[in-house]
This record gives sequence, structure tokens and C-alpha cells, in this order.
Amino acid sequence: MFAHSLLWLALASPLALAAETPLQLHQRLTVLDSHLDTPMQLARPGWDITQRHSYAADLSQVDLPRMREGGLDGGFWAVFTPQGPLTAEGRTLASEHGLAVITRIRDLIAAHPAEFALALRAEDVPAIVARGQRVVFISMENAEPLAADPQRLQTYQRLGLRMLGLVHSANNDFADSATALPQWRGLSPAGRELVAEANRLGILLDVSHASDQVFDQVLALSTAPIIASHSSSRAITPHPRNLDDRRLRELAAKGGVVQVNSFGSDLIQRPPSPERDKALGPLYREFRLAASMSPEQVADLAARIREVEARYPQPQASLDDYMQHLLHILQVAGPEHVGIGADWDGGGGVEGLADVTQLPRITERLLAAGYGEQDLVNIWGGNLLRVLAAAQGKAAR
Repeated sequence: MFAHSLLWLALASPLALAAETPLQLHQRLTVLDSHLDTPMQLARPGWDITQRHSYAADLSQVDLPRMREGGLDGGFWAVFTPQGPLTAEGRTLASEHGLAVITRIRDLIAAHPAEFALALRAEDVPAIVARGQRVVFISMENAEPLAADPQRLQTYQRLGLRMLGLVHSANNDFADSATALPQWRGLSPAGRELVAEANRLGILLDVSHASDQVFDQVLALSTAPIIASHSSSRAITPHPRNLDDRRLRELAAKGGVVQVNSFGSDLIQRPPSPERDKALGPLYREFRLAASMSPEQVADLAARIREVEARYPQPQASLDDYMQHLLHILQVAGPEHVGIGADWDGGGGVEGLADVTQLPRITERLLAAGYGEQDLVNIWGGNLLRVLAAAQGKAAR
């Protein structure tokens, strides 16, 4: 059945590629992003996803009008939990936070059933897109909401969770982060058990943000292919969050997929700027309180962030930088193992690729680089759906 779904994605229109512009082709494809941090915006007072917003005004990059303009059919909407202290209080707060965010995602669907639909299986996507709805898969970025009770993964699975990212920017109870000193030398004992449970439940395992040792251990332990939902190339930029060529090949050899992100500091090297970091730190902490801020307060915060960025300028990543990572990863892993996970609303976005309205520019660049329609079908969603179907199929067997 899933093979028929991919065929539907490829042949959704009788128009020949030669007769289409890149934009027309892009709008015809099923375009999915594997890492949308947009659920953070849903908690804001007065913020309406059905209305058009702008990054300049309120720091958001995804809403329904911009999804339509950019041809974004949906993807994985993340239950992101900032890493707190590894204490009983920290685990309790993380547990409560995670359940609140997944409820918020389901409330979005309930409030706008004509516009959004919950997807539970890869095979659900063609019908959702055919109805003109946006696809809402649910993922988790940072498994800390499960630390107090790992068996709660079953609860999340029943609520719609279909992808699990083990760790974020600091170590947690399950795994070491790529951007922290090793604590577990990879997975903790609880992390190994969580990997097995995710396999049993058919939840796709995500190794973005994980240390190299975690990557290696999850790849070895998982009975299903895995994903890096928003990662880039270490051969291009030596950031610890990025994947080296050897691991890209190993991921592909086991049927996995890497989804390329657009987080500026992952794409280019920037000189240290302590003054800039000191000035922006409090503003970013303030941004985490956006759920209690009025639209006017958010607009004021956005203006203050822009003022600091102008006062302490840094080199900015561009669409050219993004494409350098994407094209390199395509060459190393192959177009059957690459997709897009730009990290929208979570820090992603570069000059020339500032929000989801500009996604067709990626299609235009890929066509210019010699990739064909079937490659684009795979990159924009086919590979993502295939790896999810593989994880779910393993569980079913």
C-alpha cells in the first residue's frame, strides 16, 4: 500500500516536468518538514495560526497562509521541552510540560479540522493532502518528559507520538548531548530500554542533537531504520551537532534518513562574540515566556533582538550555505536517504530562506543541480514517510 502512496505522490498531476516551472512543480509535490517547532507559538495569547504573521513582527516562521504560499503540506510538529535540572522537581516539570504541549497540538487539530489533520501512519498522508488539509505528525524533541516514568511513552504513542528525539542541547537521563561533556558515554541504561520500547511501539527514533556515541549505539541497537530529523554536514562545518560523512553513509546503509536543517550556527563558523551572547541571552530567556506575553510585548521583544543583532553583527548564513550542506549530504548519502528538517520556529532560517514561503527556492536549486522529479518526491517527503513506515512495519511484525 505504501508503494502505491509514493506513486500517488509522484504522479499527482498529468503535467510533464518539462511543461512546469519549478514553482508549479513544487506546489504539486507533497512537501513535508520533519522538525516544526511551531507548537511553541500556539501557546501565545492572541496568536492565530490561521492568520498571516511575519518573523520581523513576532519571530514566527510558520502559519497556514505562509504554508500555502510555500507549498508546505505539513510534517512533524515537535513536543519540545527545554532541558532542566536532573532532579525530581526538574523531571516533574518536564513531565507536565510535555503533556501540555502534545495537548496543545491536538487542540490545534480539534479547533481547525478543515485545515489540519492528525496523521498516525505514513499511509495517511495522501488522503490528508488530497482533502487540502495540512499534515500533523507529532514528534518529541528531548525525551526528558519521560524521565519520571519511561512507560509514559505508551501514553504519548496513544496520543499520536510517532517520532522520538532522545536528547537536546544538554545531557538528560537517557543520553548524552552532542553539545555537552559525556556523562553516559552514549546511552544510559534507561536510554537503551527506551530505544527498545520505541521499536516495540513503532516510534521512529531521532538522533539529532545526540552525541556521536549515542548515534552509533542507537544505530546498532535499533531494529528499525532511524532518522536525524534536523542535522547538517560536519564535513562542511565542524559543529558537533552535525554528522560526519562516515555516519551519513552508515545511516543510509541501514535504511535511515537525514533531514537537513537551516540553523545558521550549524551551517557556517562564526567568530566568538561574548558581548553579543551576553546581550542576547536575557532576550532569548524572555522569549521562552512568550506564552504569557501579549502580541505587543512580543513585537517589542522582536525589535529589541534585532537591535542587539545590529549592534553586534555576525556573518549570516545564506541559502547558498544551506545548499552546500544539502548537496554534500545528497552526494554522500544518496537522494533516497535525505530530506528537509529546517528547524522552523526553533532557530532555523537563513538569508534567502527566512520562512516557509521561500521553500520553493530549494526545489529550484535542486533542479538546477540536476536532481529530477523522483528525487524531489523522495527529498520532500517520500524518504521521511518510507522510514516512518519501516519503523511501524517492524513493530507490526
